[in-house]
Amino acid sequence: MIDITHKNSTLRIATAQAIVKVGRLETIQAIENGTVPKGDVFEMSKAAGLLGIKQTPHLLPDCHPLPIEFTGIEYEIEDLEIRILVTVKTIYKTGVEVEAMHGASVVALNMYDMLKPIDKEIEIQHIRLVHKKGGKSDFKERYKNDLTAAVIVCSDTIDAGQKEDRSGKIIVQKLKECHVEVKEYVIIPDEKNEIIAKTQEYQNSGIDMILFTGGTGLSKRDHTPEALIPLLDKRIPGIEEAIRKYGQDRTPYSMLSRSVAGTIGKTLVLALPGSSNGAGESMDAIFPSVLHVFKILKGARHD
Repeated sequence: MIDITHKNSTLRIATAQAIVKVGRLETIQAIENGTVPKGDVFEMSKAAGLLGIKQTPHLLPDCHPLPIEFTGIEYEIEDLEIRILVTVKTIYKTGVEVEAMHGASVVALNMYDMLKPIDKEIEIQHIRLVHKKGGKSDFKERYKNDLTAAVIVCSDTIDAGQKEDRSGKIIVQKLKECHVEVKEYVIIPDEKNEIIAKTQEYQNSGIDMILFTGGTGLSKRDHTPEALIPLLDKRIPGIEEAIRKYGQDRTPYSMLSRSVAGTIGKTLVLALPGSSNGAGESMDAIFPSVLHVFKILKGARHD
């Protein structure tokens, strides 16, 4: 199975179709009149489809078990064709396209099984995905591709050359994956005045994002939140909560982080943990969705 532990849960929707083509009009009439010997074709096939959707991960080895939170099965009859539409919804880390297609397939196969005693010319056709929604790919095209960032590593030991930076490099890499240009990457000691000075320098230079890593813990030398909070025009608690919630799902120590998010003018300022795991997970928690903030800062309405 593909590793999805780094993904966020979002609303995922998929609709799939299958077409059952019968050989004669009398078969359609038997379905509508309820005279098929094996019973109610639509209701029994719907039940089979529901079971098929739930059993998908047991039959297809790469499909993740996931909560099915809604399934809708509809039928449309046109001439000798019965169009089956299966919609599946979940709030999870991965999509439900395969579940919807599997459900449509099972519905069609059950209809075939029930109708074959009265019609030898039945065909199953055009099993395909009609529509899907949700996940990272649904949102990434909405963001600007010309955003810039400064990454600032706050660490006495790294600044003194006693330790190699990993967290800042992880942040830089993840920004590049989101098509954000990293204009500056610097290392400074855990000094409140230097944090303030760097923030003001980059904010005045027109950089869109200023990301700090380090100094968000509880030691005597952790000053980043104290330095940044007075500078912010607005805090964004939802970003801070998302970072901690994502981390808390992976390690109980995330509740001790004091990550900060806010704006100065039209500049987004983030203070992320100094550990490499904490920095990487914080980026996974909020990117690329956090880039929507730049549309809001320019006056766009929330979608």
